[in-house]
Amino acid sequence: MKIALIGYGKMGKTIERIARERGHEIVSIIDVNNLADFDSDSFKSADVAIEFTVPQVALSNYRRAFASGVAVVSGTTGWTDELPALKKEIEEGGKTLFWSSNFSLGVNIFMAVNKYLAKIMNQFPNYNVEMTEVHHTQKLDAPSGTAITLAEGILENLDRKNSWVKEVETKQGEMAIKSIREGQVPGIHTIRYESEVDSIEITHDAKSREGFALGAVVAAEFTAGKKGLLGMEDMLKF
Repeated sequence: MKIALIGYGKMGKTIERIARERGHEIVSIIDVNNLADFDSDSFKSADVAIEFTVPQVALSNYRRAFASGVAVVSGTTGWTDELPALKKEIEEGGKTLFWSSNFSLGVNIFMAVNKYLAKIMNQFPNYNVEMTEVHHTQKLDAPSGTAITLAEGILENLDRKNSWVKEVETKQGEMAIKSIREGQVPGIHTIRYESEVDSIEITHDAKSREGFALGAVVAAEFTAGKKGLLGMEDMLKF
């Protein structure tokens, strides 16, 4: 398969290595200094582009790839307020975007466990729930996209919570997400249910970027030839 990379930081370089190890060809690498290459024949020859950049440019990157007839797999977070409008644009235009807040297989297993636990805890209102997420200091968005996805999974299944808030709950129905930025931590997400008598805690602790990068390449393999807005649930079918 022919793959283009959009964004060539640490994640982009890891994706490049894993894609080559899996037998794929990297036909184009676009970063801040060569944006004109979106219009190049090499970029247009890609079956899929894998995009990991920053929220301020993600939508522009998607649209430029779409204009060149290239499907996109993206893990950029921090822009999803615009997802409903983008979904309509993708469906009406026959475009393809596979987006996930986290491509790690382990994290997606964790997300499924999180939803199941929230369903159970819905029967036990004496437990309050909150989340803590820890990432490296270069991560720009807080809470992380993964934390927001986890929070949405809780809100769907826990009647006593109706919104998430940063850091501290101030009203009934809110769930706090505490964000810590330190060192080079790839990502730790902890969900804690606490009552007066005990606590229940689940944690996912990423050891490196390898799991995220491998998941993105596998998603690109899945996405080639498909249309519409896709995600990890479509691929993994938990």
